[in-house]
Amino acid sequence: MSRASVRLDSAWIAAHPAPVHGDGTTKNSRGRVLVIGGSAMVPGAIRLTGEAALRAGAGKLQMATVAAAAISLGVVVPEAGVIALPAGDGGEIAPEAAASLAKSCAGADVVVLGPGMGDDDVAGRLLDAILPEAGAETLFLLDAAAITAMAERDMILNPLRGRIVITPHHGEMASLTGMSPEEIAEDPETVARDIADRFGAVVVLKHSRTVIVAPAQDPLIYGGGGIGMATAGSGDVLAGAIAGIASRGAEPCVAAGWGVWLHGQGGRRAATARGPIGFLARELPEEFPHLLPQ
Repeated sequence: MSRASVRLDSAWIAAHPAPVHGDGTTKNSRGRVLVIGGSAMVPGAIRLTGEAALRAGAGKLQMATVAAAAISLGVVVPEAGVIALPAGDGGEIAPEAAASLAKSCAGADVVVLGPGMGDDDVAGRLLDAILPEAGAETLFLLDAAAITAMAERDMILNPLRGRIVITPHHGEMASLTGMSPEEIAEDPETVARDIADRFGAVVVLKHSRTVIVAPAQDPLIYGGGGIGMATAGSGDVLAGAIAGIASRGAEPCVAAGWGVWLHGQGGRRAATARGPIGFLARELPEEFPHLLPQ
């Protein structure tokens, strides 16, 4: 049965507040995010994701990436712990690197897998290996190559129902579903709902009009942050914004809504301050603290 859509706007944000942390809050109680990704070709992607998570209020951050990028990443983001992983022949994280992630996965409230990764086979093998290491309540946010890797993993992902958020653009959704981007654009709400029901996931289908669908809930529709958001790295920032809110204790759908809203409103603020096009993805997280509740 079709469902009416709901606008993701300031009224929705007011009705679904982000977690508020009072006196006695520690960095651990504000939430722990682990970001796994990057590659020799895209070594800085998880910097965008990690900084966005911190700017959205996460208390602790770890980033795991190929060893060649790890030291420089740690210098650029001194607030984070960095895990250096072996790389395979193609410059992607080697699948056997999962053994180095067991302790970090067990201690994370949110695990983000995929930013900066281009090989869905590698992403899938990492996913297979780290799932058993995660905590019983850990949320998984899958992005980029990790989304395509879901296609043949219904069984292994079944125990995570209710604890998955995915952030595909239309091309990644096409790879996951076997549909064309044009077919997805014709009815994105239905496509997103089918995937949400299939995996028990919150689906954030990114486009100029972003659709957020959770199982058995009305779809949320966000009108977009403007043409300047169509820039490299913007999706990596969105993944971090959602992860940061989720790590603080928000339910997955609320975290997705807040992440999309922070991301889009951050783009609108950047467009006002810098011009409608030409601002950088790494500038978006700087706007988040201005938009978060006190």
